[in-house]
Amino acid sequence: MDHVVYLDQKANEPQKLLSGEKTEIVRGATGRKLPYGRVFENDILYFITNDGSGTVFAKARVTSVFNSEKLTPEQSNDLLNQHQEKLNLNAAQIKRWGGKRYLVLIEIADYETLEPFKIDRSAYGNMDDWLPVEDIQTVKQD
Repeated sequence: MDHVVYLDQKANEPQKLLSGEKTEIVRGATGRKLPYGRVFENDILYFITNDGSGTVFAKARVTSVFNSEKLTPEQSNDLLNQHQEKLNLNAAQIKRWGGKRYLVLIEIADYETLEPFKIDRSAYGNMDDWLPVEDIQTVKQD
C-alpha cells in the first residue's frame, strides 16, 4: 500500500529524514483518525511538504508501526518523550501531538529522494495530511 504523507517544512522534517536525524513519524488525534490502523510494515510512504506545492519529493519504507490504545494526556506525552530520539520533534510539534488520545508511531527506513512529481489530490479532503492512495501511480500527474 502506498501513502502520501505531508511533512512539516517549518520543522525541517524533510531535512531531518534525509540526514537520518529523524527515523520515526508521528500522527495523533482525539479519535482513531488516519493513519490509525491503516499503515503497515513494508508500506511505502511518499513525502510531500505542507507548503502548497503538491509535489512528492521522496519516499521511504515502513519498518514498524505502533497504534496506541486510548491514552491519557500524561501517557501521550510520555510516549512522545520515549520516542523523541527517533521523532526529533521541535517544541511546536510536541505541543501539537502531545496529549492526543491516540498516537501512531511509524518507523521508516530506505529514505530516498525522488525526481519531484505532482499528485492529484482531488479525491481527498483539504485537511488530510495522510492520504492512503493504494498505488501512487493512480494519483501521479505527468
